[in-house]
Amino acid sequence: MTTGTRKDTVWQLSSVSEEFLEGMRGAIPMAAEQLAVMLRVVQAAQPQMRTFLDLGCGDGILAQALLAHYPQAKAVLMDFSEPMIAAARRKLADYPQTVFLTEDYGDSAWVQGLQSVGSLDAVVSGFSIHHQTDARKQAIYREIYHLLKPGGVFVNIEHVAPASEWVENQFDNLFIDSQLAYHQARGSTKTRETVAQEYHERPHKEANILAPLETQCAWLREIGFAHVDSYLKIFELAVFGGVRPMAS
Repeated sequence: MTTGTRKDTVWQLSSVSEEFLEGMRGAIPMAAEQLAVMLRVVQAAQPQMRTFLDLGCGDGILAQALLAHYPQAKAVLMDFSEPMIAAARRKLADYPQTVFLTEDYGDSAWVQGLQSVGSLDAVVSGFSIHHQTDARKQAIYREIYHLLKPGGVFVNIEHVAPASEWVENQFDNLFIDSQLAYHQARGSTKTRETVAQEYHERPHKEANILAPLETQCAWLREIGFAHVDSYLKIFELAVFGGVRPMAS
């Protein structure tokens, strides 16, 4: 895939990555609940998880949550953004068994970098896959399915398409209010108007290619995933996924 025509390459800029991590990542509504649901689903499917992949890992917050419950697990973190990988290395410095891969999973060749890892117990992803085209999203879900061992689980914490403009407006207001509270708790004097302007003009907004939750769940079922569901949803934020069935 030619990266030059893609808008998601904005994430390879240090300024954009740092702005997101400092000003938006911590303000995501119901972030703690999303992580808790991810953990619950993973623990239900893989109570003895040994190896997992955090795909499009960002600063490694999903992997950090999993390693807190599975401290002996081997974590593989992949992202095509060097600034994000650097942030993840800092966050997970206490876990020497962690592997960091700078790969672009927008290209199907990314799976070759995991050959030495073997089958995975779990794959998780957070606010990353929505930067791919719908055709590539479906291909990525198939690639994840084949990377998982039977009984392995996939959990995607994701930004999905709104059902209507009205729903989109509710989500925007929720996120702006959450951002405002986040900044105020840290002593910022930003007004809601300023926060709203920064939110609507964020440089990575155009990299979003959102797909409906129901459509993505249908893709997972068609691929062969079992127990596919929306495990948590609020407006445009969703936690969904499925389990690769045990071999018959």
